[in-house]
Amino acid sequence: MNADRRVLLVGLDAGCLEVMQPMFDDGLLPNLQEIFESGGSAPLESQVPQWTPSAWPSLYTGVNPAKHGVFGFLTYDGYDWRISDATDIAESTLWELLSERGLRSVVVNAPVTHPPREFDGALIPGYIGPEDPATHPPGLLADVREAIGEYRVYGEDEFNRTTSDAERVPASVRADEYKRLIRSRGEAFVYLTERFDPDFGFVEFQRTDTAVHDFPGDLDLLREVYRATDEQVGRAVEAFDPDVVLVASDHGIGPYEDVEFRVNEFLSRAGYVETVRDKEGSPSWIPLWKQDLKAPGESASESGSDPSVVDRVRDRTLTTAANTVERLGLTSVVKRLVPQQALRAADVPARVDFENSRAYMRTSNELGIRINLAGREPAGVVSPDEYESLRLELIEKLSTVRTPDGDPVFDAVVPREAVFEGPFIEAAPDIMLLPRDFETFPEAELRGDLFGPMYEPWNHKPYGVVAIAGDGFDPTASLGTPHLLDIAPTVLSLLGLPRSDRMEGTVLPGVTPTAEATYERPVDRDSARDVGDDVESRLQGLGYL
Repeated sequence: MNADRRVLLVGLDAGCLEVMQPMFDDGLLPNLQEIFESGGSAPLESQVPQWTPSAWPSLYTGVNPAKHGVFGFLTYDGYDWRISDATDIAESTLWELLSERGLRSVVVNAPVTHPPREFDGALIPGYIGPEDPATHPPGLLADVREAIGEYRVYGEDEFNRTTSDAERVPASVRADEYKRLIRSRGEAFVYLTERFDPDFGFVEFQRTDTAVHDFPGDLDLLREVYRATDEQVGRAVEAFDPDVVLVASDHGIGPYEDVEFRVNEFLSRAGYVETVRDKEGSPSWIPLWKQDLKAPGESASESGSDPSVVDRVRDRTLTTAANTVERLGLTSVVKRLVPQQALRAADVPARVDFENSRAYMRTSNELGIRINLAGREPAGVVSPDEYESLRLELIEKLSTVRTPDGDPVFDAVVPREAVFEGPFIEAAPDIMLLPRDFETFPEAELRGDLFGPMYEPWNHKPYGVVAIAGDGFDPTASLGTPHLLDIAPTVLSLLGLPRSDRMEGTVLPGVTPTAEATYERPVDRDSARDVGDDVESRLQGLGYL
């Protein structure tokens, strides 16, 4: 064990060279640029699906989702769902492995870490945890707030805002909020570093992703966010004084130049998806600007009674109008100009009847199709004898889908076994959809047409970024094209510890690999799972639920 070496891991959500290189060229990010140029850097291949709540756990455990257990924002029990949390992660995290070998860690803002398990060190949870998360040790957040002032997981009014609302908030206002959040990450990390004197530090910056989702294409705003992040990276490096620094992201981000493909609409037309239109139908687990336009406290149905004839005529008329607006390419214009109450009134879409459908997409960020299998799903309608033939049938049909311009929608449509391996593979979609060049987005929403304009013109891409510099790394080495699963074994090797024999990645070139060893698994625990309605509202606002 190299007890004298200190390793700092900086997480940049959605960081990628396509976004960062122009800022390097303009000299806007001196602290990050020094790391990139004094060591080695390369695109970092993400996983499928390349979304925050699944990719970050893969990065800090070194195993794929079928081994750590988190596939997306939601964890399912039959047709019911809840927000994923740290109790769903069935593999040891880096800081837990280090603790087992006598090393201390400080972790700030890492996604899917609430509620934290015990280890030697300090942790403040990040994204998709609650606004006031449990910490390790308990009460740590109060200490941080006393030491540095305000510390929030999310923005001050973030839960009261949808993506469409963000279009009406000046970017300068949001930039100030983003910078306050970014500054608090750096200040909290510095405070905890001075207090706990860790061997390993991990600080993650989420706003590099959030700013793009809220203001896609606003490069001036994105530069402000990155400059604020770079300043805090500099402060973290100065306070922590690491021997080696790793910078890594969970995925990339960029513009989608094509249309979105409505998967459940395709499945409905092909006879696999059954739909309902009543206001008390099955929950709609889809990216939604429509559903989230409901006023606070409103429900989909104000009473248990059936909708009136007037309601049904209104709903049909408004839905037809919405489809016409979309075909004309005027959706974004209407969303800016039409009063929100009118949009809420139109929000009676067809919904997937999950219990009676043969196959469906649960939510877009899973990038897959779930078969309603008897014996596995509570009301499964597909017999086990039909499973493989139905899956092959769906793969063949989806593989041939073309965009209106004649391009393939997918680079590949494959069984989940081609992507995942592990004890939790049953929780994965049965079929995985890999979009062509990630230019066409597979959407779960039922909107009447198979194709339509992108809900989010910028979204996740399959390559993030990694950089490494300092003692223990040979700067003459070429990193090639590493995978995010390589980060965890690299950290262990840098600290002179054996890699976990359950990890799937390899040590980055230029770092001397250590031997493998068996570590303990995390103890199963009952969960307090108190992420709360505020987090669900925020995820809806981002289009993730």
